[in-house]
Amino acid sequence: MGANTSQVSDLSENQSLHTLIGTESISENDPFWNQLISFTFISPTNSGDSKLLEEAVIPLAKILIENNPRTGNFGALVRIFLGRTKELKISTECQDQLFIWQAHNALFMIRCLLKVFIREMTEEELHLQFSYQERAPGTCDAGSEDLLEELMCNLVHLVVEVPLLDITYSILFEAVTTMLVLLSYQLFHKDILRDGLIYQYLMKGRCLSLTSRLVKTLLYNFIRQEKCPPPATHIFEQHSEGGGLFYGLASGVASGLWSVFTLGGAGSKPGLDQEQNPLPLSNQSLLLLLVLANLTDGPNGCPNPYRQAVTCFKNTQDTSSIPTEQHHTFQINFNSLYTALCDQQRSDQATLLLYTLLHQNTNMRTYMLSRTDMENLVMPILEILYHVEDRNSHHVYMALIILLILTEDDTFNRSIHEVVLKNITWYSERSLTEISLGSLLILVVIRTIQFNMTRTRDKYLHTNCLAALANMSAQFRCLHQYAAQRIISLFALLSKKHNKVLEQATQSLRGTQGGDDSSVLPDYAQDLNVIEEVIRMMLEIINSCLSNSLHHNPNLVYALLYKRELFEQFRTHPSFQDIMQNLDTVIGFFSQRLEIAGTDLSVERVQEVIMKGAQALPKERLKDVLCSRVG
Repeated sequence: MGANTSQVSDLSENQSLHTLIGTESISENDPFWNQLISFTFISPTNSGDSKLLEEAVIPLAKILIENNPRTGNFGALVRIFLGRTKELKISTECQDQLFIWQAHNALFMIRCLLKVFIREMTEEELHLQFSYQERAPGTCDAGSEDLLEELMCNLVHLVVEVPLLDITYSILFEAVTTMLVLLSYQLFHKDILRDGLIYQYLMKGRCLSLTSRLVKTLLYNFIRQEKCPPPATHIFEQHSEGGGLFYGLASGVASGLWSVFTLGGAGSKPGLDQEQNPLPLSNQSLLLLLVLANLTDGPNGCPNPYRQAVTCFKNTQDTSSIPTEQHHTFQINFNSLYTALCDQQRSDQATLLLYTLLHQNTNMRTYMLSRTDMENLVMPILEILYHVEDRNSHHVYMALIILLILTEDDTFNRSIHEVVLKNITWYSERSLTEISLGSLLILVVIRTIQFNMTRTRDKYLHTNCLAALANMSAQFRCLHQYAAQRIISLFALLSKKHNKVLEQATQSLRGTQGGDDSSVLPDYAQDLNVIEEVIRMMLEIINSCLSNSLHHNPNLVYALLYKRELFEQFRTHPSFQDIMQNLDTVIGFFSQRLEIAGTDLSVERVQEVIMKGAQALPKERLKDVLCSRVG
């Protein structure tokens, strides 16, 4: 930073920066400021280099914290930036790239300093750093404007009013990222911040009137998925004389400033920076939107206006009038938003937005469920679950909850069995040349359950996976042979685990007879209860399918008959007797028909017998045992 800076190693020796953080006040009219913000910085393009930059800035920022009460230079830098932004919209229309470039540089410096300030001081102390004035070193001018609020409001205005073009991309990114930095105070506090200055500025201050425009702009930034303009051309050439450098956006502004101090999602794998953040403004806009939407409501029950905006917006094609009681609402193109959501589920923040909209925005949920191309949305969610070992737990849980919400809808549960997919390349356990979306969903959820049983052993993950299958079970149609096999195989795995725990409990009971140590027995009892609860859910899922759509699922009947001995031990078990009646009926009915058909039957002949038998089995012979629906 500073006029002649080109890399991180230069920062500690840069004369302009030392003047800024030094002990002398600098007038806002001093030519120094033009020199300071006319720089090209070869900025980091990965998290490692970003950390190096942060480490280089920390000692400089700490010196400024010490000297700023006497100089007011930080406030002067902020006012220099605010002065530049007043003309930004006109500068954009006039293609005044020099003006935009200098405003960007000033904001970049402010953001780098703020990140250190916020980590080192309270909001009240930060407010003081903005208040120190040049004309009265070491004191505050109580009658002056609130410069911190002015900066926040200015950033909001900048984001909503300056159009997104190649020449404005970097400054819009800086504005969004600086707002994220200002909102990062919550990271350093266990208690929810309801009374903070920055919170109040956004909830009650001058920013409030721009709530819907800000949310809409951030959503459109996410939708547009604009890449950073290529840093291939120097817009400003270096002057041959003098020390000032007017370099272009070439190797500096446009070559990766976005990656400095990004607030990416938890659990990202190292070494994937480039792959995970190719769309910096889109990603940062989404993060800011989620932070704003998840701010807590006010202390007096005043609802979060940004959450209201996220949960109430409507489709641009919806011609109905907006109810007057809905505050901060607006219209947006649902088709464009749906497409962006389908394309971006690799990131946990995009999955969180999808969950938020499905859960809280009824307009968007209705629209998504009405789409005839739901596979475009469901397939990325299934990929998240399939690669569970590569994802953080939050991402996996959000994907599961999204499936739970979708499977609450019977139309969705029917339609996914009508969508036929070909050659699923990412499913490696078995070649799937042709399978319905519904059968693939079942396979992936069962695989997640089995992964959880052997690795994480999370009871709630089990419950949510089984709940999604339970929601779908009555609508199972034409299950793929492999999906039917996996359902029964999962039951076999659970049965084996049940027997193992039962055996261990019995052995422990024998070992403690005549002794006092019976403390281990309650643990086995608890394990048995959990396993039996899961087994019952599996039996309910199978029963629900047989009761509602037996004639549509010959492959499940085939798998059931092939492994009929698995169910013998549960026929007389008091926890399963009621649910086993239908299974007994089905197994007995088809076993009898197969005996009549003869011995040494081919697979094709068995399937033929099952198909005819499914049409012949009277429905009234099956009890209507409903599978518990979960939402």
